[in-house]
Amino acid sequence: MKEDNRFGAVVLQDMPWSELVRLWQKFEELGFDSTWIADHFVNYAHPTSPWLEGWTTLAGLANATSTIRIGTLVTSIPLRNPALLARQALTVDHISNGRLEIGIGAGAPGSIDPTYKMMGIREWPTKERIARLREQVEIVDTMLRNNTTNYNGEYYTIDGAIMAPEPVQKPRPPFTIAAHVKGSLKIAAELADTWSSFGGDFGSPHELIVEKTKKRNDFLDKYCEKIGRDPGSLRRSLLIFGAEANTAFASEAHFMEIVERYQAIGINEFIFFYPFFAPDQIPTFEKIAKETIPTLRKS
Repeated sequence: MKEDNRFGAVVLQDMPWSELVRLWQKFEELGFDSTWIADHFVNYAHPTSPWLEGWTTLAGLANATSTIRIGTLVTSIPLRNPALLARQALTVDHISNGRLEIGIGAGAPGSIDPTYKMMGIREWPTKERIARLREQVEIVDTMLRNNTTNYNGEYYTIDGAIMAPEPVQKPRPPFTIAAHVKGSLKIAAELADTWSSFGGDFGSPHELIVEKTKKRNDFLDKYCEKIGRDPGSLRRSLLIFGAEANTAFASEAHFMEIVERYQAIGINEFIFFYPFFAPDQIPTFEKIAKETIPTLRKS
Protein backbone atom coordinates (compact mmCIF):
# COMPACT_ATOMS: atom_id res chain seq x y z
CA MET A 1 0.00 0.00 0.00
CA LYS A 2 1.63 3.25 -1.14
CA GLU A 3 1.13 6.23 1.15
CA ASP A 4 0.81 9.78 -0.16
CA ASN A 5 3.66 12.11 0.74
CA ARG A 6 3.04 14.34 3.74
CA PHE A 7 4.77 17.56 4.78
CA GLY A 8 5.00 19.06 8.23
CA ALA A 9 6.51 22.08 9.97
CA VAL A 10 8.17 22.10 13.38
CA VAL A 11 8.99 25.04 15.61
CA LEU A 12 10.61 25.12 19.04
CA GLN A 13 8.61 26.50 21.95
CA ASP A 14 11.30 29.02 22.89
CA MET A 15 9.34 32.14 21.95
CA PRO A 16 6.42 34.13 23.39
CA TRP A 17 3.09 32.31 23.42
CA SER A 18 1.49 34.77 21.03
CA GLU A 19 4.22 34.11 18.46
CA LEU A 20 3.80 30.34 18.77
CA VAL A 21 0.07 30.68 18.15
CA ARG A 22 0.70 32.95 15.16
CA LEU A 23 3.14 30.50 13.59
CA TRP A 24 0.94 27.43 14.09
CA GLN A 25 -2.00 29.25 12.57
CA LYS A 26 0.28 30.30 9.69
CA PHE A 27 1.32 26.65 9.11
CA GLU A 28 -2.35 25.69 9.00
CA GLU A 29 -3.12 28.51 6.57
CA LEU A 30 -0.21 27.47 4.35
CA GLY A 31 -1.65 23.95 4.07
CA PHE A 32 0.94 21.86 5.90
CA ASP A 33 -0.32 18.39 6.86
CA SER A 34 1.08 18.55 10.38
CA THR A 35 2.88 20.77 12.85
CA TRP A 36 5.04 19.82 15.82
CA ILE A 37 6.88 21.03 18.90
CA ALA A 38 9.67 19.44 20.93
CA ASP A 39 9.46 17.71 24.30
CA HIS A 40 12.36 18.39 26.64
CA PHE A 41 12.61 19.93 30.09
CA VAL A 42 14.84 22.66 28.64
CA ASN A 43 16.21 23.54 25.23
CA TYR A 44 19.35 21.45 25.60
CA ALA A 45 21.21 23.58 23.02
CA HIS A 46 20.46 26.73 25.06
CA PRO A 47 19.42 25.59 28.57
CA THR A 48 19.04 29.11 29.99
CA SER A 49 16.71 30.35 27.24
CA PRO A 50 12.91 30.61 27.66
CA TRP A 51 11.14 27.26 27.16
CA LEU A 52 7.54 26.06 27.45
CA GLU A 53 6.61 22.52 28.49
CA GLY A 54 5.63 20.26 25.60
CA TRP A 55 2.25 18.68 26.34
CA THR A 56 0.67 21.69 28.05
CA THR A 57 1.84 23.83 25.12
CA LEU A 58 0.42 21.25 22.71
CA ALA A 59 -2.97 21.41 24.42
CA GLY A 60 -3.09 25.18 24.07
CA LEU A 61 -2.00 25.09 20.43
CA ALA A 62 -4.61 22.42 19.70
CA ASN A 63 -7.24 24.91 20.77
CA ALA A 64 -5.71 27.63 18.59
CA THR A 65 -5.91 25.55 15.37
CA SER A 66 -8.69 23.62 13.68
CA THR A 67 -7.55 21.44 10.76
CA ILE A 68 -3.81 20.71 10.88
CA ARG A 69 -2.57 17.53 12.57
CA ILE A 70 -0.47 18.13 15.68
CA GLY A 71 2.04 16.42 17.92
CA THR A 72 5.30 16.38 19.85
CA LEU A 73 8.39 15.36 17.92
CA VAL A 74 8.76 13.41 20.08
CA THR A 75 7.53 12.81 23.63
CA SER A 76 10.47 11.91 25.88
CA ILE A 77 9.40 8.88 27.93
CA PRO A 78 11.73 9.49 30.92
CA LEU A 79 9.65 12.55 31.79
CA ARG A 80 6.28 10.80 32.22
CA ASN A 81 4.44 7.90 33.71
CA PRO A 82 2.84 6.06 30.76
CA ALA A 83 -0.67 6.09 32.28
CA LEU A 84 -0.46 9.88 32.64
CA LEU A 85 0.81 10.12 29.06
CA ALA A 86 -2.20 8.11 27.89
CA ARG A 87 -4.50 10.53 29.73
CA GLN A 88 -2.69 13.53 28.24
CA ALA A 89 -3.03 12.05 24.76
CA LEU A 90 -6.73 11.37 25.30
CA THR A 91 -7.25 14.95 26.46
CA VAL A 92 -5.41 16.56 23.54
CA ASP A 93 -7.19 14.24 21.10
CA HIS A 94 -10.46 15.72 22.36
CA ILE A 95 -9.24 19.32 22.48
CA SER A 96 -8.05 18.99 18.87
CA ASN A 97 -11.19 17.10 17.74
CA GLY A 98 -9.15 14.13 16.58
CA ARG A 99 -6.00 15.73 15.13
CA LEU A 100 -3.38 14.31 17.51
CA GLU A 101 -0.36 12.27 16.41
CA ILE A 102 1.30 10.64 19.44
CA GLY A 103 5.00 11.21 18.89
CA ILE A 104 7.03 9.12 21.32
CA GLY A 105 10.65 8.12 21.78
CA ALA A 106 13.20 6.91 24.31
CA GLY A 107 14.62 10.38 25.00
CA ALA A 108 17.93 12.08 24.23
CA PRO A 109 21.07 10.80 26.00
CA GLY A 110 22.41 12.67 28.98
CA SER A 111 25.55 13.57 27.05
CA ILE A 112 23.31 15.90 25.01
CA ASP A 113 20.35 16.69 27.26
CA PRO A 114 20.90 17.99 30.84
CA THR A 115 17.31 17.11 31.77
CA TYR A 116 18.19 14.09 33.92
CA LYS A 117 20.56 16.02 36.14
CA MET A 118 18.26 19.04 36.36
CA MET A 119 15.20 16.97 37.26
CA GLY A 120 17.06 14.56 39.54
CA ILE A 121 15.97 11.50 37.57
CA ARG A 122 18.07 8.47 36.67
CA GLU A 123 19.32 8.15 33.12
CA TRP A 124 18.52 4.63 31.93
CA PRO A 125 21.13 2.51 30.15
CA THR A 126 20.37 1.77 26.48
CA LYS A 127 18.92 -1.71 26.98
CA GLU A 128 16.58 -0.51 29.73
CA ARG A 129 15.64 2.58 27.74
CA ILE A 130 14.46 0.44 24.80
CA ALA A 131 12.59 -1.98 27.07
CA ARG A 132 10.84 0.92 28.76
CA LEU A 133 9.93 2.41 25.39
CA ARG A 134 8.19 -0.82 24.42
CA GLU A 135 6.28 -0.99 27.71
CA GLN A 136 5.24 2.66 27.51
CA VAL A 137 3.97 2.31 23.94
CA GLU A 138 2.10 -0.90 24.84
CA ILE A 139 0.50 0.76 27.86
CA VAL A 140 -0.57 3.92 26.03
CA ASP A 141 -1.89 1.81 23.15
CA THR A 142 -3.87 -0.47 25.46
CA MET A 143 -5.27 2.33 27.60
CA LEU A 144 -6.49 4.30 24.59
CA ARG A 145 -8.21 1.22 23.16
CA ASN A 146 -9.90 0.04 26.36
CA ASN A 147 -12.03 1.35 29.20
CA THR A 148 -9.99 -0.54 31.83
CA THR A 149 -6.35 -1.62 31.63
CA ASN A 150 -4.18 -4.00 33.63
CA TYR A 151 -0.53 -4.37 32.70
CA ASN A 152 2.36 -6.12 34.44
CA GLY A 153 5.70 -5.32 32.87
CA GLU A 154 9.27 -5.37 34.06
CA TYR A 155 9.24 -1.61 34.66
CA TYR A 156 5.59 -0.51 34.78
CA THR A 157 2.47 -1.88 36.42
CA ILE A 158 -1.03 -0.65 35.64
CA ASP A 159 -3.79 -1.82 37.96
CA GLY A 160 -7.36 -1.27 36.80
CA ALA A 161 -6.66 2.10 35.12
CA ILE A 162 -9.95 3.51 33.83
CA MET A 163 -10.14 5.66 30.69
CA ALA A 164 -13.19 7.68 29.74
CA PRO A 165 -14.31 9.09 27.42
CA GLU A 166 -13.11 7.12 24.42
CA PRO A 167 -10.67 8.91 22.11
CA VAL A 168 -12.08 10.82 19.15
CA GLN A 169 -9.85 8.87 16.75
CA LYS A 170 -10.57 5.15 16.49
CA PRO A 171 -9.20 2.85 17.64
CA ARG A 172 -6.76 5.45 19.02
CA PRO A 173 -4.66 8.42 17.82
CA PRO A 174 -1.81 7.19 15.60
CA PHE A 175 1.69 6.60 16.97
CA THR A 176 4.79 8.25 15.52
CA ILE A 177 7.69 6.33 17.09
CA ALA A 178 11.24 7.65 16.88
CA ALA A 179 13.79 4.85 16.45
CA HIS A 180 17.43 4.59 15.43
CA VAL A 181 18.75 1.25 16.74
CA LYS A 182 17.50 -2.27 16.04
CA GLY A 183 15.67 -2.66 19.35
CA SER A 184 13.58 0.48 18.93
CA LEU A 185 13.19 -0.07 15.17
CA LYS A 186 11.51 -3.40 16.00
CA ILE A 187 9.09 -1.55 18.30
CA ALA A 188 8.28 0.88 15.49
CA ALA A 189 7.71 -1.97 13.03
CA GLU A 190 5.38 -3.74 15.45
CA LEU A 191 3.45 -0.84 17.00
CA ALA A 192 3.89 2.42 15.07
CA ASP A 193 1.74 3.99 12.41
CA THR A 194 4.72 6.17 11.47
CA TRP A 195 8.45 5.66 12.00
CA SER A 196 10.33 8.89 12.74
CA SER A 197 14.02 9.61 12.29
CA PHE A 198 16.31 12.61 12.04
CA GLY A 199 18.78 10.59 9.98
CA GLY A 200 22.37 10.27 11.15
CA ASP A 201 24.05 11.53 14.27
CA PHE A 202 23.92 15.17 15.33
CA GLY A 203 26.01 17.20 12.90
CA SER A 204 26.30 14.41 10.31
CA PRO A 205 26.84 15.34 6.66
CA HIS A 206 23.84 14.57 4.45
CA GLU A 207 25.64 11.69 2.73
CA LEU A 208 25.92 9.87 6.06
CA ILE A 209 22.33 10.72 6.98
CA VAL A 210 21.09 9.22 3.71
CA GLU A 211 23.19 6.09 4.21
CA LYS A 212 22.08 5.53 7.80
CA THR A 213 18.45 6.32 7.05
CA LYS A 214 18.43 3.86 4.15
CA LYS A 215 19.89 1.10 6.32
CA ARG A 216 17.26 1.69 8.99
CA ASN A 217 14.49 1.85 6.41
CA ASP A 218 15.65 -1.41 4.81
CA PHE A 219 15.75 -3.05 8.24
CA LEU A 220 12.15 -1.94 8.86
CA ASP A 221 11.05 -3.45 5.53
CA LYS A 222 12.65 -6.80 6.36
CA TYR A 223 11.38 -6.87 9.93
CA CYS A 224 7.83 -5.95 8.86
CA GLU A 225 7.89 -8.86 6.42
CA LYS A 226 9.23 -11.15 9.15
CA ILE A 227 6.33 -10.33 11.49
CA GLY A 228 3.71 -10.42 8.73
CA ARG A 229 3.11 -6.69 8.41
CA ASP A 230 2.80 -4.95 5.05
CA PRO A 231 5.88 -2.67 5.00
CA GLY A 232 3.86 -0.12 3.05
CA SER A 233 1.49 0.32 6.00
CA LEU A 234 4.27 1.97 8.04
CA ARG A 235 4.77 5.61 7.11
CA ARG A 236 8.43 6.71 7.00
CA SER A 237 9.02 10.19 8.41
CA LEU A 238 12.23 12.25 8.46
CA LEU A 239 12.92 15.40 10.43
CA ILE A 240 15.16 17.46 8.17
CA PHE A 241 17.97 18.25 10.57
CA GLY A 242 21.35 19.94 10.86
CA ALA A 243 22.95 21.56 7.82
CA GLU A 244 20.10 20.46 5.55
CA ALA A 245 17.61 22.31 7.74
CA ASN A 246 19.67 25.47 7.37
CA THR A 247 19.53 25.39 3.56
CA ALA A 248 16.17 23.72 2.85
CA PHE A 249 14.45 26.98 1.94
CA ALA A 250 17.39 28.82 0.44
CA SER A 251 15.69 28.10 -2.87
CA GLU A 252 13.08 25.79 -4.38
CA ALA A 253 15.96 23.85 -5.96
CA HIS A 254 17.48 23.19 -2.53
CA PHE A 255 14.11 22.07 -1.20
CA MET A 256 13.49 19.71 -4.13
CA GLU A 257 16.98 18.26 -3.88
CA ILE A 258 16.37 17.30 -0.24
CA VAL A 259 12.92 15.83 -0.88
CA GLU A 260 14.05 13.80 -3.90
CA ARG A 261 17.14 12.55 -2.05
CA TYR A 262 15.01 10.95 0.66
CA GLN A 263 12.09 9.92 -1.53
CA ALA A 264 14.58 7.75 -3.39
CA ILE A 265 15.21 5.70 -0.23
CA GLY A 266 11.57 5.37 0.81
CA ILE A 267 10.77 8.42 2.96
CA ASN A 268 7.20 9.67 2.51
CA GLU A 269 6.85 12.26 5.25
CA PHE A 270 9.09 15.31 5.50
CA ILE A 271 9.19 17.54 8.58
CA PHE A 272 10.92 20.90 8.13
CA PHE A 273 11.97 23.48 10.69
CA TYR A 274 10.43 26.90 10.26
CA PRO A 275 13.44 29.01 9.12
CA PHE A 276 13.54 31.25 12.18
CA PHE A 277 17.35 31.09 11.97
CA ALA A 278 17.30 32.56 8.43
CA PRO A 279 14.50 35.14 8.09
CA ASP A 280 15.47 35.74 4.45
CA GLN A 281 14.23 32.17 3.72
CA ILE A 282 10.72 32.77 5.10
CA PRO A 283 9.22 34.04 1.81
CA THR A 284 10.55 30.94 0.01
CA PHE A 285 9.23 28.73 2.82
CA GLU A 286 5.75 30.19 2.33
CA LYS A 287 5.91 30.06 -1.47
CA ILE A 288 6.99 26.39 -1.44
CA ALA A 289 4.21 25.53 1.02
CA LYS A 290 1.58 27.13 -1.19
CA GLU A 291 2.81 26.19 -4.65
CA THR A 292 5.32 23.31 -4.58
CA ILE A 293 4.22 20.98 -1.81
CA PRO A 294 0.68 20.43 -3.18
CA THR A 295 2.23 19.04 -6.40
CA LEU A 296 4.40 16.57 -4.45
CA ARG A 297 1.80 14.81 -2.30
CA LYS A 298 0.96 12.20 -4.97
CA SER A 299 4.45 11.90 -6.48
